[in-house]
Amino acid sequence: MKLSRTLFALAWADLLERVRRYSFLITLALAVYCGYLCSIGRISLTVNHMRGVDNSAWVGTLLALVGSTFLTLAGFYFVKNTVQHDQETGVGQILAATPISKFSYILGKFVSNLAVLSLMILVLAFSAVVIQLLGGEDNHIRIWTLLSPFLFLTVPAIALVAALAVLFETIPYLRSGFGNVVYFFLWIAMLSIPAATGHQTIDLGGISIVEQSTSAAAHVPDGKSSFTFAAGRIEKPAGTFRWDGIVWSEEILLTRLALLGLTFLLVLLASLSFNRFDSSPAYCRATPASPSRPCASPAADTNFPITPVQVTFSPLRSASSQGRFGTMLSAELKLMLKGQKWWWYVTAAGFFLASACIPNAKGRGIALSCAWIWPVLLWSSMGIRERRYRTDQILFSVSHPIRRQLPAVWLSGVLLALLTGSGFALRLLPGRNLAGLLAWGIATLFIPSFALALGVWSGTGKPFEILYTLLWYVGPMHALPAFDFMSSAPATAATRYPFLYLALSAVFFVLALAGRKRQLLA
Repeated sequence: MKLSRTLFALAWADLLERVRRYSFLITLALAVYCGYLCSIGRISLTVNHMRGVDNSAWVGTLLALVGSTFLTLAGFYFVKNTVQHDQETGVGQILAATPISKFSYILGKFVSNLAVLSLMILVLAFSAVVIQLLGGEDNHIRIWTLLSPFLFLTVPAIALVAALAVLFETIPYLRSGFGNVVYFFLWIAMLSIPAATGHQTIDLGGISIVEQSTSAAAHVPDGKSSFTFAAGRIEKPAGTFRWDGIVWSEEILLTRLALLGLTFLLVLLASLSFNRFDSSPAYCRATPASPSRPCASPAADTNFPITPVQVTFSPLRSASSQGRFGTMLSAELKLMLKGQKWWWYVTAAGFFLASACIPNAKGRGIALSCAWIWPVLLWSSMGIRERRYRTDQILFSVSHPIRRQLPAVWLSGVLLALLTGSGFALRLLPGRNLAGLLAWGIATLFIPSFALALGVWSGTGKPFEILYTLLWYVGPMHALPAFDFMSSAPATAATRYPFLYLALSAVFFVLALAGRKRQLLA
């Protein structure tokens, strides 16, 4: 009884704190927007180029798949900050002094994550009712048929994501930007591997379950199904067929219960790896230091006498003699690369050689894409180091912080792009591929401009890490010219899209300047 009261209090307090943020409204708006895309056919489900009649089964399953696939990506990044928030605000240190066990605390955070994600799913369920009524093909609302896909497909998926978010926050190297990138690829694997193999046991989104049921209703022969669940501009279906929903067999229910069992194991693992906000030197040596996680200094535990030191300050030089931009640029580049291990440079050199030596143009493009995803965590620190290490008040008090320091930060990001991606350019030089070189040069301007603008305005590297990785996966890795901001695909350089990204680079740089000016006036 005591555990249940403690669990409810922790989860309820955390839920109330989250729903008061603007980001919560943005997340709910995302769920509404997904429902709107389904209503206009931009997110669709087809079987052999046909769709089901818009009844409760079809519309409910379509929206449930949206929740178990697309929203499991956005939802993870929204809820992955609850433990960190307690640490930054000092609430964690207070909770650490109470009798609350680690398991109770982690379980409370998991329940809070699940509640927040469930609110998004409720929005989708309500959207399903509206879409069915607006469709006009079948106005008879069957509540169980409409809601059961959310209960058996979506709820296990968001429960697993809620547990992963807590687990990532308790593992030192996954709570940072590296964890944001890792989850993106984990999310892709959890969706693509079951779809390719047909295994329902590890199917996060439940796509294979829906595929088997709808293919049987459409009378598609075994092995001949062309099942598509996608977003974007999709061809109009050739016809419709009636589908009355998934038959929830014992086998299907057991596979979904297996996901809930895995969820519980992840929560248990998170409680074991949770350090209970320990700031001891032993823990600090094992984790990267940051202002949000103050660590006790070994000297703080000793009783050495304090010896006064007399310090004489030199007079300030005139501003004109301090305008050594090269020195500032060198310092910013060193700050960006500080802390990187030898294997980081070896990997970057490997991508450099691959993009310079691979004879096939498509292969070189993939090598360039890898070379420019590798420093994503370095670019994501642009514009936020001042706030992260609490040097903003000192830095913003110097003369001309916008005219000198911010361009140096931006140019250090450009130099990083030039260094890591120059192997691709060297391969273009012998053939005098001027269009390719121009497009490549524009990419070296776009990436740091994008990172700097998002960093200055958001105050965190998470938006850039998420959006950049998503854009990288959709564009360069799939050779889509409209999203290929790297111009890694051979055909992209011949289009007008590089000039679009040149204009966006200028826009983002101006936004970064405006954001820094706003910080100075705050």
